[in-house]
Formats: sequence, C-alpha cells, structure tokens
Amino acid sequence: MAELLHEMDGTDSGIDGPKRITVIGAGIAGLVAAYELERLGHHVQVIEASHEIGGRIHTHRFPGGGGQAGPFAELGAMRIPAGHRLTMHYIAELGLQNQVREFRTLFSDAAAYLPGPSGFLRVRDAHETLVGEFAARVPGRPYRENTLLFGAWLEASIRAIAPRPYYERLRSEIDVELLNLIDHIDLTPYRCGSAGNRIDLHAFFADHPQVRSFCPPRLERFLDDVLDETSSTIVRLRNGMDALPQRVASRIRGRISTGHEVVGIQVRDDGVTLRIRQGIRTLSKTCDYVVCTIPFTVLRRMRLTGFDQNKLDIVQQTKYWPATKVAFHCREPFWEKDGISGGASFTGGHVRQTYYPPAEGDPAFGAVLLASYSIGPDADALGRLSEVERNGIITRELSVIHPELREPGMVLGVAGRAWGARRWSWGAATVRWGQEASLREAERREAARPQKGLFFAGEHCSSKPAWIEGAIESAIDVAHEIQWYRPRANRVFAAAARLSRSGEPA
Repeated sequence: MAELLHEMDGTDSGIDGPKRITVIGAGIAGLVAAYELERLGHHVQVIEASHEIGGRIHTHRFPGGGGQAGPFAELGAMRIPAGHRLTMHYIAELGLQNQVREFRTLFSDAAAYLPGPSGFLRVRDAHETLVGEFAARVPGRPYRENTLLFGAWLEASIRAIAPRPYYERLRSEIDVELLNLIDHIDLTPYRCGSAGNRIDLHAFFADHPQVRSFCPPRLERFLDDVLDETSSTIVRLRNGMDALPQRVASRIRGRISTGHEVVGIQVRDDGVTLRIRQGIRTLSKTCDYVVCTIPFTVLRRMRLTGFDQNKLDIVQQTKYWPATKVAFHCREPFWEKDGISGGASFTGGHVRQTYYPPAEGDPAFGAVLLASYSIGPDADALGRLSEVERNGIITRELSVIHPELREPGMVLGVAGRAWGARRWSWGAATVRWGQEASLREAERREAARPQKGLFFAGEHCSSKPAWIEGAIESAIDVAHEIQWYRPRANRVFAAAARLSRSGEPA
C-alpha cells in the first residue's frame, strides 16, 4: 500500500484536484496520514489536543548532569516486531535504520524471574516446575516430554501477558485437541535457551500455521500478541521511540497545532464543522475533509451530530484496554550484578512485568528500570492510586526479587503514565481478543467507515490493533481513500455532465 501511494506521488492529486484536509490527532496515525496526503498533493493541517505530539508513543527522559539528558524510559509503545513491514518501511524511509537495535523481551534472559508456587524462579530453572504444574492438570493420555514443555511455556506466556481475569479463562483453552496435534510434531528443533529447556513458540507457529486452526477463537487472536511479544525478532530505536513521530512531523509542510482540543464534530453534506477549544475560547472551524485519528474512547465524550446510528454504535462499543507503566531512574543497573543483562521478568502481583532496558548512556547518569508494565484491571488499579501509593506498592512487590531498590539513594526519580486515566486517550489500545476473525474484520471495517467528509484512522481501524503497525496501516488506507473520494454532489454533477455531452437528457 505504501509503495502504491508513493508511485502516485506527484502524478495525480486525486479526483477533483487537491483537497484541503484537517487531521485530528498528532499521534503516529495522524502524522503518517498527513505526510502521505501531502505527498499526494493535498493541503493538510494537523490539530492536537495535548501539548505534545506522538500520541501513545511517549519517551520520557530523566535528567542527567550539566544540563544533559539522562537515560530514558518508554512509557508508551516500546517495541516493533521485525515482521511489521510498514513500520520498518517508514523507519528506513525516514533515515532511522541506523538506530534499530534488538529488543529483548519476556523470558529472553535466563537469569530473569517468574513466580513459582513457593517463590520466584529463574527462567533457566523454571521448566521442571512449569511442566510439573501443567502435566498435573492436563487430562487424558500421557504426552511426550516436548509436548508438555510446549504447553507449559505457552501457558506461562499467556499468564505473563494476559490480564489476570482473562488468563483464567484462556488457560483452559490449551485443550486436549491442540495437545494431541502437537504430540505428533517433532518439537526438538524448537527447544531453545542455554539448556534447551524452553520452546520457541514464535518459530513453531511460523513453521506450522495449520496448528492455529485447532485453537479456540478466544485463544487464536490472543496468540498473535503472545507470539509478537515473545518473539526473538523484535526491535527498538536506540535513541528513543519518539524519534519516529518526530521525524514524520519534520517532513510535514502544513501546520501542526497543539493545544487545540476538538470537543464537537458535526457532519454535513457540504463539509465537517469542528468545535475546537483553545484555552478558555471555543471556536468553530468548517472543513472540507477531516481525518479523525483519536481513540473512540475520546470521541464518544464529544458532541457528535450527523453520524449514522451504526457509526455511533461502534464508537460507543469499541473496547480499549488500559495500561500503566512506571519507570525508576536508578543510580546504577544493579540487576546486572544479579546476572540479568536485559529482557524482562514476569513478577506477577500489581507489577506484572518488569523490563531491564540496556544501559547505553553515560554510567554517571544512572540507568532506567521499567519497574511495572500492566494492562487491564491491574493497570486500572495502579492508575487510580496516587503517585506515592503506586510507587510504594511497586517498590514493595519488586524489592522481593530486587532488594537493592530499598537502598538509600538507589532510586533517583520515578516517571509513570496511566493511559487508561489520561484524558487524551482513556485507554492504551483496542483489544479484540476472543473474537472470531469475521467479527474482528466487521468491526474494523465499521470503525474505519467514513461519514461523508469525515474519515477515520488509528490502530482501532486496522488489522493490527495495539501496534504502531496498525496505526500506520490505517493512515495509508485513509490517504488512499481520500485520494479517490468524490462528494455525492460532485458525483451527481459529473454524471449529469456526461449525459449532457452524450446528447441524452440530464
């Protein structure tokens, strides 16, 4: 799709010539949509409610010394599966490929932790406990060692990634039919880890796509995220993920206005009227075309008129997961003395996941520990707390495995973001786990369906919700749609003109 748009760049400004387009939202979807629409010859303005660009890509930089920036934490999107071709395409096109580095994820470091029945286990030592627990609850005939190892690590991955209530429903769906199929496949090539005591789930499912058809619908969609998050081919940007939206914004010629909050949208036959709050003033702006990229959680708090009922229904019903991230600026990367060189621990409790970003800056400025990454009810529970209460719970839970956190002067600063409580997002990402493929696609199409001159983009309008890839995919789609869009009045006029030229009565 990106290649198609680029081929058209400069050769055609679409039906009826260049269009004037207002984009709501300066997240990655809005910025890419503006960038591509300008490349197609259109005139674009971007308006953003907050005072920063990037949306749910948010890199927080802790202070260093002498006015220099210290280490940073990704409080929003932090990783890109290498198979997300659109995102990787833009990274290359924007000259960021020299910043691409490996992202080490859950269970990728043998010294990282996960909870066991009587305390925390190291990843390198967890297999016997995990297999024993899994085998004890699997009914039916005895399975081969590799099959049980497969099931144990699949269950551990689901437990680490899914919110707790969702995990309880999912674990029962690693069922007998799936295990019977796995038991006939040689899993030896997929054993990984220094002692070969884990299974590379991502590689296995890539080589055996037919296995997915035996997964229940609730598990099948969730597997996409499990496999992406535990893949060995995930990347990051060395100097911060915010380089991506900043680089796109630098290529946009039109104005990007922050602090412009849209509070109402009226769709009319001849355009779209926006009610925009700027400080204490609220103004009206009539636009020929509008691309709305903000989350539906924000949109449904606005006054919306001229929308059809099906569109209002999808705006109201689209579900978003909350997410909360809390990062500690530490005096030193103390986890390295514990043998952990990167990756993440599944710490459970309120903390859920703990990541160990590489300490690549000046050692004098310390290092960052992404102390807690939670989604769903756990994220909401943390997000409702005061900063002092939240930091206290995280420190108390995490110091069980990292007692260094209690050392005086170890924690130099804390930064966090509760996306479910943030007024510009009211959620972290759309989640369509548990839905059959046909229903997911129907909801995606309805989310992306325009209302006359009002178009929609964002990860919630894509086939890859919750990922940068989805936001970019939707931006390319909407640029293509606007490129060839003709208002109904123009279509009627053009048809009448054709009939007139042919000598038939109009």
